[in-house]
Amino acid sequence: MTDHDQQNPLQTAERDVVALGIAVAAILLLVATGGAVIPDAVRSLLGTGGAPNQILASALLLNIALIIFGWRRYRELTWEIAERRRAEEQARLLAAIDPLTHCLNRRSMVEATEQLRTRAAMRGEAIAYCMIDLDNFKQINDMYGHSCGDAVLVKLCERIRALLPREASLARLGGDEFAFVMAYPVGHTERIDDLVIRLFASTAEPFNARDMTVELTISIGLSTDHDADGSPGPVVDASVLMHRADMALYHAKKQGRNRHFWFDASMENELRFRNQLETGIRRGLSENEFIPYYEQQIDIDSGDLVGFEMLARWQSQQLGLVSPEIFIPIAEEMGLITQLSEQLMDRAFVDAREWDDSLTLSINISPVQLRDPWFAQRLLKRLVAANFPPRRLEIEITESCLHENVGLVRTMITSLRNQGVQVSLDDFGTGYASIEQLRDLPFDRIKIDRSFISELRGASEHSRMANAIIALGRGLDLPLTAEGVEDEEILATLRSMGRLKAQGYVYGKPETAAEVRQRLAAQGKLSKAAPPAPAPQPAPQIFPRAANS
Repeated sequence: MTDHDQQNPLQTAERDVVALGIAVAAILLLVATGGAVIPDAVRSLLGTGGAPNQILASALLLNIALIIFGWRRYRELTWEIAERRRAEEQARLLAAIDPLTHCLNRRSMVEATEQLRTRAAMRGEAIAYCMIDLDNFKQINDMYGHSCGDAVLVKLCERIRALLPREASLARLGGDEFAFVMAYPVGHTERIDDLVIRLFASTAEPFNARDMTVELTISIGLSTDHDADGSPGPVVDASVLMHRADMALYHAKKQGRNRHFWFDASMENELRFRNQLETGIRRGLSENEFIPYYEQQIDIDSGDLVGFEMLARWQSQQLGLVSPEIFIPIAEEMGLITQLSEQLMDRAFVDAREWDDSLTLSINISPVQLRDPWFAQRLLKRLVAANFPPRRLEIEITESCLHENVGLVRTMITSLRNQGVQVSLDDFGTGYASIEQLRDLPFDRIKIDRSFISELRGASEHSRMANAIIALGRGLDLPLTAEGVEDEEILATLRSMGRLKAQGYVYGKPETAAEVRQRLAAQGKLSKAAPPAPAPQPAPQIFPRAANS
């Protein structure tokens, strides 16, 4: 490719050889023919001479037409070039600028960060990359509409710009995620912290958009190209700064939102471990690594075994036995909790079918599952497929489920109870369930949260909260279960508080299906059709003992 081919097309058009040649040739011919034709034409008009040469006159007229054509061609070409230049400039702006907020976009933010990093390094300064995300912004769009949400984003950018120094660059990375980069004196990160605090205060003020008042909070992640002690760290580019700020932002959201964190190496390790868990959960579901454990439920007065609560455990090939406190929240965020729960339920129904007909099976239901309007039908279908009696099943839902869609929950509870399934309210006392909800919703049982049960240990008098819950259950004629009974002292206190069902480590740790089978065989509480029990094989455990849940 020649240099001429590589030139800008607009520059080539400006030097159009054809148009230039036509114009020059027409002017030269006009001078040549005009010098011969015009004097004869003048003399002919004055009556002092003959008519001019017709061929030369025609050539003169043709030259005039060519000059007019060349001029119009030049003017049109100049206008076209100007329009194309405006279009190219507009395209460049669209490629670099967010059209809604007129901030930089993600692509141009990388270049702006590199330019600022270079200038800051020459001045001996550090740079901070700040990533901002609006908390629960989807709810604003859902409640007020996308036009209102767009107006909020524009106003938020105006407030951020008002706080930033002149040299800082602000970008909208996408959706409700923003970032800015700015220089600061090495070792003085408190200046960035002060700016962030002012940013929190600014966004805390309500936003008036389209005759509506909107309140929101933000989460912020920060990174820098210098170490905590102010010394220059390993050379990092814009993409590394963005990635680190994103990890700090993720940490801020995980810690409860409406806060900010600086990046440190532990966040990267945490995120890497989470990615390992996510990969392991997907593989574990396909390879049936999730297994049910069972915790005994005992009638306190008689000491009889009345049922078991199923607890989820993950027997990972790489990590060993993982407790639910680690993998359940991640499975919920990944949208896999329904698949995981149904897989465990299917195995639990098969296990419990071998137990004595008097023993019940309790299963915890995630709030995510209760958002599915077809949950009750799906559960009943699985019971039929497993040939497990609905009257032996008890599902446990938490108080938080009552506030997301109480109408849907009421319909599900009614549908399940009509088929014989019992429904209990789990962890009662830790949420916001009202007496009216307990009265209106058809619960079969209340489970007292372990935090109130633990207060019974070493107390000179009974826990007021536990007493209040027990009195409430009696008043509503609802049976109660105390969970988290850890020792004989708590058990003795519960015996004096009325008739209850209890579960906890005082009766033993959760057991595998094989261990439960062996226990029931020794007590004569296996179904007559149950085959001989295999020897239990406890799984190795690399994580600390899971909480009794």
